[in-house]
Order: sequence, then structure tokens, then C-alpha cells
Amino acid sequence: MSLCKSAVILAGGKSSRMKFDKQFLIIDEKRLIYDLAKKLKNHFDEIIIVTNKPELYNDCDYKIVSDEIKECGPLSGIHVGLKSVNSEYAYFLACDMPNIDDNYIRYLKSIANEEDDVYISRLDNFAEPFHGIYKKSLFKDIEKFLLKSDKKSIIRFLESTNKRIVYINKDDFKKNKFNKNIFINLNNQEDLHNFMKEVELNGRY
Repeated sequence: MSLCKSAVILAGGKSSRMKFDKQFLIIDEKRLIYDLAKKLKNHFDEIIIVTNKPELYNDCDYKIVSDEIKECGPLSGIHVGLKSVNSEYAYFLACDMPNIDDNYIRYLKSIANEEDDVYISRLDNFAEPFHGIYKKSLFKDIEKFLLKSDKKSIIRFLESTNKRIVYINKDDFKKNKFNKNIFINLNNQEDLHNFMKEVELNGRY
């Protein structure tokens, strides 16, 4: 039985490059964050959305939480997400990441064990902090890091910790035919335009 029964979607960020709040992204006539949550329900018992605008989710059945440590970026979202989940591990992604790979999620869940703390991908020597699994107990270490460190990024935290990190690499992606497009972010209008073009061509995403 998998130790990872929870998924967390981070809906923070200022969305300054997109020119509108990315929490309202609509893809294929569906609000993206709710579509992601629906797809994640196929794999996880619990879905949590981290947002600093909880009033935008009055129509939502999912658990909504907000950063406890403010103005510290996505790592704050991971902190409160881990603190809020019921399972020993949680899967994280951001609300502007439209692609999900069911096989990749199943694989990560299958290898999660009590000995390791983080399961993320590292492709071309670059670590991908999202579409990754984190151990719940890490929230205490993240809290200390956020309160003490000047550089508050997820990668900085991972580099500074002595926790056990399992990296999914390029060979794993090739062998299991995982979709690298899960790491695409819709950061700005150009990203959104190009992605919508792909959706139009393929008829789905």
C-alpha cells in the first residue's frame, strides 16, 4: 500500500508575467486548477489547494489552506501543504502546470518508502521540485529554513538538507516512457498561447 495518499496544488504567486491571476486559468473550457484536482483524485484520497486567496474557492469541495509563513514563495506552500496533509507523504504540483502523467504518478507512489524523504526528477542536471513527493515530517525542517535563510527557494532547501533525496533521471523517463511535458509551466501569455495552440491541434491536453 502506498504511503502517499495526498496531493497538494500550489496556487500562490503574483502572476505578474501572466497579466491575470493564474488561479483562474481556463483550458478547454475548464478551470485548470479544478481539472488538475479531479485528475489527481484518481490517484490520491486527499487533495489540498494552497492559496493566499481562499475567497476564490467558495465553490470548492477540496481542503483549502494558506501560507503560514508569508512572502517566501513556493517553499511556504510546500511547508503548509505538508503540515496539513493526513498521509505520510504528499505529491506536489503548481496550478500553472497543465500536464499530468498517470504512469509517472503511479511509479513515484510505488517507490515511496519510509527510508527516503523526497522523490523528484533531475533531467539534464536540473532538479524539478514539482511533480514530486515529499515526506510530511519535512515541514519542520522547511520551517526552520524559511525563518533562518535569506535564499528561500525549494532547490536551496534541498541543497542545504541532509535528508535522503531520490532522483528520477533521464534513463527512468526513457525506460518508462514518462512525459517530460509534465514540467511545463504556463508562466506568461506566450506560454499560454503556445499551449492552447497544442490543445487545439491535438483536441485535448
